[in-house]
Amino acid sequence: MLAKVPDRMTLPDLTWIFGSSRSGSTWLLRMLNRHADVVGIDETGLGHHLGLWRPIALAWDTEQPPPLTTFMEIKRDRADYFFNDRYAELWRPALAEFFQLRLQAQLDQEQPDWRERNPRVVIKEPGGSQMASELLALDPSARLVFLLRDGRDVVDSWLDAYSAGSWASEDGAYAVTDANRIAFIRWQAAVWRFRTEAVAAAYESQPSERRLLIRYEELLDQPQRVISELLAFLGLGGDSAEVEAIVGAESHANVPEAKKGAGKAIRRASPGGWRENFSDDELAALDVELGDTLRAHGY
Repeated sequence: MLAKVPDRMTLPDLTWIFGSSRSGSTWLLRMLNRHADVVGIDETGLGHHLGLWRPIALAWDTEQPPPLTTFMEIKRDRADYFFNDRYAELWRPALAEFFQLRLQAQLDQEQPDWRERNPRVVIKEPGGSQMASELLALDPSARLVFLLRDGRDVVDSWLDAYSAGSWASEDGAYAVTDANRIAFIRWQAAVWRFRTEAVAAAYESQPSERRLLIRYEELLDQPQRVISELLAFLGLGGDSAEVEAIVGAESHANVPEAKKGAGKAIRRASPGGWRENFSDDELAALDVELGDTLRAHGY
């Protein structure tokens, strides 16, 4: 049965995790969910719906695909497009109200005491990160966590996900062949670049106290330090023993062998694997698509 529409609006303490898919956001959310005062939400889908890509992925199988953008960006000055700039003063508040009502209804059903507890609601939304600024506007008091990972490792991970029988097959992934491998690499590299630049822009617009940058490589190398800093950023306590227990419970070493590795959602937890898996031509294609953005972020 659907949850009842809330009688009164109460905004939760909200934080978004943006970045790129395949950057460790699921792992990060699992760790946060082990804290008693965190309620984690795994992808609302709003960013996907608002941030529909243009052109379609098939364009990267051509010689010169047009620059990647979103349907909303292309249509923003079209008179009949409902999410255009002309009527933004109408649809943005309405969208924010819808988001807040929908989120509150879910909390009321799944966490009925949330108003008294005042937990930190953390939404993991890497797949909608191209719309980070729009999503942040749904609640201007929300925090932003920018989870950044080397784009070459991200593309390498997506190549594994788009293999026969992989975990992503259930979500519409297909098996990339040698014939379309470079096109796929170019497409995913363009997506990483777009999302990274979109989140970086949103990050720069946020007050310093409402933003935090986490590099996946540092999270992997020093998880206890990073989780401690993240909990402090969320305004939560956590002594070293508690943080150690949280990190240990979700460590890659504790994942059963049958649930990790090639073709699994939990893969290798080892940065730099791209060096082993790309040909010279593929590395050149990667650099064309994301090289400048990689270097701008210190990779």
